[in-house]
Amino acid sequence: MDNFSNEIIAVLMSTVVDVLPILILILGFQLFVLKKPIPQLRKVVIGSVYVVLGLAMFLLGLEKALFPIGNMMAEQLSNPEFLGIPEGQEVDWKDYYWIYLFAAMIGFSTTIAEPSLIAVAIKADEVSSGTISRWGLRLTVACGVSLALAVGTYRIITGTPIYLYIMTGYLVVIVQTLFAPKHMIPLAYDSGGVTTSTVTVPLVAALGLGLSATIPGRNPAVDGFGLIAFASVFPIITVLGYAQLTVIKKKIVTLKQKRDAI
Repeated sequence: MDNFSNEIIAVLMSTVVDVLPILILILGFQLFVLKKPIPQLRKVVIGSVYVVLGLAMFLLGLEKALFPIGNMMAEQLSNPEFLGIPEGQEVDWKDYYWIYLFAAMIGFSTTIAEPSLIAVAIKADEVSSGTISRWGLRLTVACGVSLALAVGTYRIITGTPIYLYIMTGYLVVIVQTLFAPKHMIPLAYDSGGVTTSTVTVPLVAALGLGLSATIPGRNPAVDGFGLIAFASVFPIITVLGYAQLTVIKKKIVTLKQKRDAI
């Protein structure tokens, strides 16, 4: 109990040190640049305390729960006994199908629960007057992250160079950008950024590091990282693809209506 209390205090103090520069910057601009008193000072102080406590508890939760879960799942799913492979037999990349499935499902579920994506989806729905639906955007981005993690775990297992995947992904994005509806391009690029946030990153990082530590011949320092980059590129592809399909669908409906009118 004493060790746990010490860990809580250490994380809390570290969080205070991390947040302090932001508070000093905001207060400095408010008092010395804008030269105005802080409105609703009591609420600001209480809110700042909540932020510090929330961040501290979140970081402690990562260390105690999410990181161990990711490592544990990677270790169990890559165990030859679980895969039904006799001892001493070489494992082929096709034998790790449970890892691909788990990575895809964890990518989808964490993205659906991602607060940053929810915030962007709400604003996109408001600005577009409902043209871009909240659930439509969230599901499209979640499918992108799901595909990204499946491909990313395949890269770790096979040991192929990451730059081949990232270069190919961004080439696809560039081509899509040339043909996608202009109003969807900024949203698609933002969608790729908000997926790598509070919920997705810890589990994805833990999964990559745990997988690279258990797969024979893989080095966590070299192969363990990179999944987050996949989770940034693929949602851009899926959102731009969704936008392009919407345009094609509208054109087909318009042509059908014109034919019916004739």
